[in-house]
Amino acid sequence: MASKTPAPDALNKLGVGRLPDLIGMEVVGATDDTVDGRLVVRPDLLAPNGFLHGATVVALADTCCGYGSFNTLPDGASGFTTIELKTNFLSTVREGTIHCTAKALHLGRSTQLWDAVVTAADTGRPIAQFRCTQLVLWPRP
Repeated sequence: MASKTPAPDALNKLGVGRLPDLIGMEVVGATDDTVDGRLVVRPDLLAPNGFLHGATVVALADTCCGYGSFNTLPDGASGFTTIELKTNFLSTVREGTIHCTAKALHLGRSTQLWDAVVTAADTGRPIAQFRCTQLVLWPRP
């Protein structure tokens, strides 16, 4: 695995005009095996019941894990795609900022396994535990 960890600004540029930009996600930190992101909760990110929509939480966590996969692809790989994800919701918010820390658990030649924790930024209260498996893609001969 070659370290390709770009600065948060470079990762944020990847999302411009895409879902991360649409939801207002911002990468605030990245290392060789972690990515930290956040987003400010807005009314348009809430479910009809007035609580933060679960899809918003999943989008934040999956994007942080995806940027981590991007950073840690083995040399010669052409990309990756999510093949499985799971989220356990523990609580919710109606306002404020949520934070996500994604961490690599396994960085293999064919798959990667990532865990992420989403928290309420002001209290640190856990909102969700997320796990995904990424399939490493290779150029076809």
